[in-house]
Amino acid sequence: MPVGKRRATYAELCEVPDTMVAEILDGELIATPRPASPHARAATVMGSDLLGQFDRPPGDPAGGPGGWWMLFEPELHLGDDVVVPDLAAWRRDHLPVLPDVAAFTQAPDWVCEVVSPTTVTIDRARKMRIYARERIAHLWLLDPLQRTLEVFRLEDDHWLVAAVHAGTDAVRAEPFAAVALQLARWWLD
Repeated sequence: MPVGKRRATYAELCEVPDTMVAEILDGELIATPRPASPHARAATVMGSDLLGQFDRPPGDPAGGPGGWWMLFEPELHLGDDVVVPDLAAWRRDHLPVLPDVAAFTQAPDWVCEVVSPTTVTIDRARKMRIYARERIAHLWLLDPLQRTLEVFRLEDDHWLVAAVHAGTDAVRAEPFAAVALQLARWWLD
């Protein structure tokens, strides 16, 4: 944030219309349009693929590895930043009970940003830095227009590219490598 510029307030964030996604990054209020259909489709199908396998107690007889809490667009209050990733997940051994709150102060263990032309710079620069500062162990950047999934792992204080997947591959991507995910399902034709 430029020197001398006033920091945005949470009250200002709450005034942003529901047609926008509002965040406070580095003291600046950022409002971006709700996603278009390629973005929404990729987030929805990828999320449903993961939820069905992982958002359950470990060893749940319904199947899948379990062990996670997963949420679409949770509001995260991370230090002075208010961040809204497309998806986030907490390991149940780190967060045994999902709290009944409007915003989470405990950083998740994994976040996914579905990038779009209007968010790619924010996702790749500002948000990646905030996620590293908060010690979020895993980050996915999903690009439905380029049909790519970039998988990052936090090592010390920087992101390591663990894998890049593209097209219609079946992939096993950390931290959810226990299940093969079908990228072809995530993209619009």
